[in-house]
Amino acid sequence: MSGRNSPGKTMAESVLYSFRRCPYAMRARMALHVSETIFETREVVLRNKPPQMLEASPKGTVPVLVLEDGTVLDESIDIMRWALDRNDPEGWLNGDDIRLLTMIDGPFKYHLDRYKYASRYDDADQQEHRAACMGILQRLEDRLDGQPFLCGPRRTLTDIAIVPFVRQFANTDRDWFDARDLPNLQRWLAGLLETSLFQDIMVKQEQWRASA
Repeated sequence: MSGRNSPGKTMAESVLYSFRRCPYAMRARMALHVSETIFETREVVLRNKPPQMLEASPKGTVPVLVLEDGTVLDESIDIMRWALDRNDPEGWLNGDDIRLLTMIDGPFKYHLDRYKYASRYDDADQQEHRAACMGILQRLEDRLDGQPFLCGPRRTLTDIAIVPFVRQFANTDRDWFDARDLPNLQRWLAGLLETSLFQDIMVKQEQWRASA
């Protein structure tokens, strides 16, 4: 059994606090799913975080994976690598490009936040941050020239860790993104979002509440 099991299953070995639309949580759920890890998903509302999650990880961000022995993993990449170290049927760890992931989680995410949520930041120039994101996406476009995935012929950890953030950028202004000259990246994005893996981890769940 895998992450397809519904909240509240007592057979689950681990508990994942998640938020469906969070890109960090998406990447963690995909790795847990493909590794066939048994886990209970607890869908949280970020404006009303459950105390059980905050007790496990006071920083209050998702995802948070609480293992059966009480060990807490609260960084999405750590969750991915933990799951794949246990079972990696597709060889995702063969494509763990730390440098590329650092670029996405660092500069790209910085500019993405100020493009998507410009009103939350003082003096954020939305167009400037969009252009900065595009500079990074062009590097992905070039890397995908002649190969279907970022690390070669098969999807790997690098693709799965990055695709939720490219999706978020694209959906900020979908018509604008679709009109860009990024055929390789657009093909890559569409292909990964159409997979059963992505569709399975995006199934809507009710907000988790602790049993009385």
